[in-house]
Amino acid sequence: MGSHPDHLITIRTVPRLAIGQRAFLCRTPYGNVLWDCLTYLDDETIAQINKLGGIAAIVISHPHYYATNLHWADTFNCPVYLSAEDAEWVMRKGPRQDFWEGSELRLPLGPGDDAGDVVAVKTGGHFPGSSVLWWKSLRTLLIADTIFVVPSGVYHVGRLPGTTSFSFMWSYPNMIPLPPDEVHKIWKAIAHTEFDDTYGAFEGGETFGNSKRRVLDSAKIIVKAMGYLDHAIHQERCL
Repeated sequence: MGSHPDHLITIRTVPRLAIGQRAFLCRTPYGNVLWDCLTYLDDETIAQINKLGGIAAIVISHPHYYATNLHWADTFNCPVYLSAEDAEWVMRKGPRQDFWEGSELRLPLGPGDDAGDVVAVKTGGHFPGSSVLWWKSLRTLLIADTIFVVPSGVYHVGRLPGTTSFSFMWSYPNMIPLPPDEVHKIWKAIAHTEFDDTYGAFEGGETFGNSKRRVLDSAKIIVKAMGYLDHAIHQERCL
């Protein structure tokens, strides 16, 4: 486990397991939210998380993180939220799973919480129900690989025109990009959010500062590179 801001804890398996993905423990005043989960859960991790206050809710970005979600939910006695659009990919079902519908999921975490600070936003793209997690008060977007931080995205100094910070892929191992309409759909899903920083699925996959504008800029660069010079996304503005 590692810390980013005081309220954001990364969880990953060492030595590397599977593709080296990570999860995040979001520490709010009303309870902790686990964004995505890993397959391997050991006693040390359980003890560390319980020491930090346990888990009030688990939210999964897309089926590649379904893993042992029920085991985590049972261990920490909490619900796990998965997109209804991707229910067919769940191999093990149980009463703690909540298949949420609609474009947003507001998480009531405890007494006094108005369920307005931590919000799952459904974007589609990588999977029909792919989602991101918007932490309003931290101006942070947890993006998994719904929106993917590329190597040129981890710095933002002296950048040449046409340099991307993010990519939008249907298949990452096979490097198959999403079509322009799907890229546009992702942008429209998050256009109302306000965020400065992003945290992605893999270690080192973070962007700091001006990240919302960089998402839109990257989307336009990619769609243009596909040859769609007149696509509607080029009319979008970052407000």
